[in-house]
Parts: sequence; structure tokens; C-alpha cells
Amino acid sequence: MNIADLVERNGRLYGSRPAFLGERHTLTHAQFAQRVFGLSNALLSHGIAHQGRVAILMRNRLEMLEAMYGSASAGLIGVTLNWRLAPAELRRICSDCDPEVLIYEPAYEEAARGIMAGCPNIRLAVVIGEATAQALSYESVLAADSGRPDVAITEQTIACLVYTSGTTGDAKGVMLSHGALVGAARVSAWEGGSQPSDRMLIVMPLFHIGGQIEQMSCWLSGATTCLRSQFEAGEVLALIEQERITAAHLAPTMVALLLDHPELARRDHSSLRLVHYGSAPMPVPLLRRAIGTFGPIFVQVYGMTECVLGTILKAHEHLPDGDEDQRRRLASAGQPYLGVDVRIEDDNGNRCAFGVAGEVLLRGPALMAGYWNRSAASISALRGGWMHTGDIGYLDGQDFLFIVDRKKDMIISGGENIYSREVEETLLTHPSVREAAVVGAPDPKWGESVCAFIVPQSGAARDATALITHCRGQIASYKKPRHVFYVESLPRIHNGKVDKKQLRAMARQATAVGALQHG
Repeated sequence: MNIADLVERNGRLYGSRPAFLGERHTLTHAQFAQRVFGLSNALLSHGIAHQGRVAILMRNRLEMLEAMYGSASAGLIGVTLNWRLAPAELRRICSDCDPEVLIYEPAYEEAARGIMAGCPNIRLAVVIGEATAQALSYESVLAADSGRPDVAITEQTIACLVYTSGTTGDAKGVMLSHGALVGAARVSAWEGGSQPSDRMLIVMPLFHIGGQIEQMSCWLSGATTCLRSQFEAGEVLALIEQERITAAHLAPTMVALLLDHPELARRDHSSLRLVHYGSAPMPVPLLRRAIGTFGPIFVQVYGMTECVLGTILKAHEHLPDGDEDQRRRLASAGQPYLGVDVRIEDDNGNRCAFGVAGEVLLRGPALMAGYWNRSAASISALRGGWMHTGDIGYLDGQDFLFIVDRKKDMIISGGENIYSREVEETLLTHPSVREAAVVGAPDPKWGESVCAFIVPQSGAARDATALITHCRGQIASYKKPRHVFYVESLPRIHNGKVDKKQLRAMARQATAVGALQHG
């Protein structure tokens, strides 16, 4: 199947049922199909070539979904742009993918002008709302013909380009085919527990693959998506109560904000039966709090843009009061999705034994077709038919995957490998610590030393020596932080992950001027 097949099928099978609850209006499945195909036909009528790129610059809104599905249904390639990027970064991405169409919302008019100035092949610019001197009005562009366009699309046809976050280097365009996206959504819907009666909150940005697949798996089930453009804990709690939200896709930091919000006790969240969390591991202490408040409704999903599906830790496997193995697996990313293989390799390409850490390799139905304009990087990442993720992890005897670090985040101190996740988990067991992130800081003697950035609990004392002593009692002495830096918040990228590239820069600067506390 391809995306146009799903649009047509949902419009036919679930026609009058609500598909999307937006911030401004709602759409049934039939109305959504009509508007998607209306946009597809409009794009084709402007002569956009097969597999031409359609750049999409907007926050979560119904028109963004129409643009994504409409581009794909026309045999074009949608490029969902991260609106949080600087104008220069957006121009570099668009220069790389060379779009013929730009669809944007008025808030990004200035960025859109820069993109158009740097991309001479853009032949059609479309803005949500009123037309401008540079762009046609979105509603005026939609074609009267809302029938499915007669376009040949195979499972191998590229549906979208999703640019990676770029936390370890320049962003790369990941090519995902119709087959990869539909396959991922189908397996995610089944394994993740989607139901046709669900009302699912999507607040994670749709320019990120996690938000796209979570939304698609809900939609293909015939369920209702409640789409919101930004996360604010109080508003989300009110929305859960008012709209009787049954499912949500959240980052761990969002779960923490819900738990700490003063409205939590006054809001009815009993309708919530399922929460998928991803983008970053949820610290075990936070997970325990979340289960205690909302119940055993949490499902962890692990994947990446280049291989959409990886592993899943299902709700019944979240057992904080289980036996030793069950409690230990709370820190895991779960077992492989149906059809996904996981392999752990050492630096020589040998398979690691159970319990031995190495690079995580993934193989399955949702692998990328490659990186746009980067054949060498594609060959390297997909060598042997496996996606080399750059994550460091290990498997236990039942194929539960434990992620211990990013390969580029691993700290090497005095010749010893130190995994930041282990140190972070240890720090989080101290009652004064709300959040913790660990990176390597330059060290003239050891090469690197462990630097911990700490967000303290409200009212807690800031005692670096106490934290270092606490770690020394739980992990090997060489793993303990040598530097502790207290901050009001941790820097994050768009999908909720801690921005360790920025933390490493902060650590370099702080150690250079002696601003860190030493232990």
C-alpha cells in the first residue's frame, strides 16, 4: 500500500467520523481525503515533476497534514522543515533538497522570503490565509477536482525527506518511501495498541518522524487525532479532560511537566488509557512517578529517522513492583517490533554476547532509502543491509534492548569507556536532583572527565560534593563526575532530547575558565 491508498480507504470506510480536531476547525475522514486530493491535483496542475520536492514550513496544524499527504499522494516528496531553525539553517536545507514548491504559514514569512531567494527553482509559493505579493492563498490553490490523482506510486517511491536533528553534525535528509511509512504505521498501530475509538493527542512536532508515525498509526486505525501546535502542561491537562483524550505521544520531559503542574490534582485524566513516550529514555524515578499517577498506561518506543521502528516496551512490561529482572527492564527500550531485527556489534563488526555493549544495528521494514545527495554516507550507514544507529547498547537474554549512550557521547577517561546514561541514572536517584545530563569535559591528565549538568529540585541545596560522594557509593569511582554544573534548565532540541552538543560546548568553556565545581 501507499499513502494515497490509505487516504482513499479512510475516506471511504470512515467517511463521516471525525478524523482531526484542530485548533481552528475539524475534519471528517471524507473531508480530509477531499482536501488532500484537491491539493495533490493542484500541485500536479502547476507542472511539478514526479518526485519534485515540496517544502512545508509550519507548526502542527491541519494544513500541514494535508500538505504532507497531498504531496505524497501526487508522487511528490514532502520536506517537513523544522520551524525552530535559524533562517540560515533553513536556507541550507532547502538549498540541499532544491524544492519546487514552498507551503508556509504567515508567522514564517521572513524565513520563507529567504528560502525563495536562495532556491531559484521554486515555481509555486503558497501561504496559509491571505495571498501576498510572493505567495498564493492556500485555499485558493486547492483544486476543485478532489478525486484521487492518476499517478503511479510504488512502495519504493519516496514519500518524504525528514532532515535529522544535526546534534552531531550537519542535518542530513533522510529519504523515506511509501512502503517504509505505511509499514511502520501499520506495525506501530498494532503493537502500540491503537484503537478505532481512540482520541489521540499529537503535540510533538510533525516535522519529526516520531510525531508523523504516531499520528499516522492513529489515523489509519480510523481514530481521531487531536492536533495541537505546542505543549503547555496546563492546557494539555485541560484538553485531556474536555476532549476525553484516550491516548497521547509525549516526550519524557513533557510527562515530568504534567506531573509537576498544580492543575494535575484538579483535572480529570481518567479517560487516558495509553501514553507513548520516546525521543529520549525516561529516567526510572520519573517513570515510577508517572505510573503511580496515571496508572500502567505507558509504552516506550525506540527508533530513529533512518529506521523508523526499533523496539517497544509495552505497558504490561512496566512493572516497578515486579521481580528483579522486571524492575531492571524498566530502564530498557523493550523488545524488537514485529519484523525488526536488532544486532549488537563491536568495533570489528563482530556480534556481541548478551550483556556486552556495542553499536546497535537495526534492520526492518521501515529502513530509509538513503540520505539525500549523500551516497557515501548512505552506503556507510546501511552497510550490510543494517542501519548503523550510532547508539551504544546491549541485549539481555530475551532481546530486551538497553541503550547506554550515543557512540559520539561516550566518555573515554584514562582509557576507560564511561556511558553517560549510567551516570545520569545514578545522579537521578539523589533526592536533590530533578534532571541530570552528563558529557565529557576536556582533561589534560585523563583526556576526558565526567561533567554533570544538574537541574536541582525546587528548594534543594546545591551541593556538588554530596552528589559526587553519592555516585562514588553506587558506581565505579572512575565513572563519578569530576565536575558538577548547576543550571536552571537543560538545553533541548525540537524532539525533547537534551542537546549534548551545546552541553559539551558549555563544558569546554566552563573548564577553560575554571567555572565548574570540582570533586
